[in-house]
Amino acid sequence: METITSRTNPLMREVRKLRNDRRARRSEGLYLCDGVKMLEEAVKWNADVRTVILSEDLADTPVPEAARTVLVPADLMRSISPMEAPQGALFLVHAPDLMPPEQLTKDRYLILDGLQDPGNVGTILRTADAFGCGGILLTNRCADPLNPKAVRATMGAIFRTPIWEIDAAELPALLEHSGLTLAATALRDDTVSLPEADLSRSAVIIGSEGKGVSPGLLEQCAATVRIPMEPTCESLNAAAAAAVVLWEQYRRALQC
Repeated sequence: METITSRTNPLMREVRKLRNDRRARRSEGLYLCDGVKMLEEAVKWNADVRTVILSEDLADTPVPEAARTVLVPADLMRSISPMEAPQGALFLVHAPDLMPPEQLTKDRYLILDGLQDPGNVGTILRTADAFGCGGILLTNRCADPLNPKAVRATMGAIFRTPIWEIDAAELPALLEHSGLTLAATALRDDTVSLPEADLSRSAVIIGSEGKGVSPGLLEQCAATVRIPMEPTCESLNAAAAAAVVLWEQYRRALQC
């Protein structure tokens, strides 16, 4: 175990880059996680942890055997942590392959269309993990799923549930090849209530809160669904809408 005290140390500079820069996360193939609980999840699910940085008072924290382990003083931890109140543990993980496979083999997927809040993206991934979703596809410039805020919101689901990025133009062909119906939470003349929709083998689009589902993708949808709610409520937060859709799909799968 080594100790670092300088803010200009190359590892400290690398952590700041990974914290702040999407391009650095892509070019280096690493992302930053924070918190002892997340580190426990990473160990439990055999995540490819490359480096662990601990505050000096957490020196006895269990870490992956193959990971480089570094101790830093509290003031240095504060300077590199993405949290205003650091929890004393940061670690770098090898980034997953964000390119989707040639074929999707599960029955249920979610598509996030242009969501800008990384916290929402992470929360939706956590919910997808809870309800057995096959994976999440991000399109139309979604927030980075490897952003520290998104990673933190997954509460460890990022180590278990696949997430991919895909160009919107390539999405219909992938779903057709996979035998999946494309649906969306949107209003159209043929829109049906969510409990009545057949989403047994499908990928459902959740649009951004500001713009909804993009017109190009909406045109490709075989079905659109609405979530029943009181007439006084105009819409739901994207993460809440995703949770309702995922639960309804999961509930029906349990009944089969």
